[in-house]
Amino acid sequence: MTTRVSTYPLRLPISLKKAVAEASRQDNSSINQFVVVAVAEKLSAMKMAEFFAERRRHADTEAALSTLSRDGGQPPEPEDRLPDIDARGNA
Repeated sequence: MTTRVSTYPLRLPISLKKAVAEASRQDNSSINQFVVVAVAEKLSAMKMAEFFAERRRHADTEAALSTLSRDGGQPPEPEDRLPDIDARGNA
């Protein structure tokens, strides 16, 4: 499989380019690869936000709240319980 690529002249403020260079060095990747992944992650986040916004428009909030507040059910099994956490976040 061949991946087609396109070039795009990107202008970055010097401080941002330095930060990207340092981050890519720490990530053991090239600046180009780091920027490509960052753009892909941003697009993915935007698409997920759109997806959930669309799902929310079709949600039946009353039915969901009714389900969450219904009586019955069983308490969780001991192995399914979360540990008690104190104010410092210790179990």
